[in-house]
Amino acid sequence: MLHRLLERLADYRRRQRAYAELYALDDRSLADIGITRAEIPFLMSRSAEEMAGPAQQRNPFSSFRHA
Repeated sequence: MLHRLLERLADYRRRQRAYAELYALDDRSLADIGITRAEIPFLMSRSAEEMAGPAQQRNPFSSFRHA
């Protein structure tokens, strides 16, 4: 039980860092990676497991297509 709680806390902290890093980017940089500023909260609300396949469990941006 404690292990699961620590995992969830670590996941939350990773998403908070990613959220801050994405918001620090300008709109052109966000467009380069295929997202808009309005999409950031939605993307950060999803868990990595929901966004990635089994081989990419911890990369929250793995589902983005390259332009």
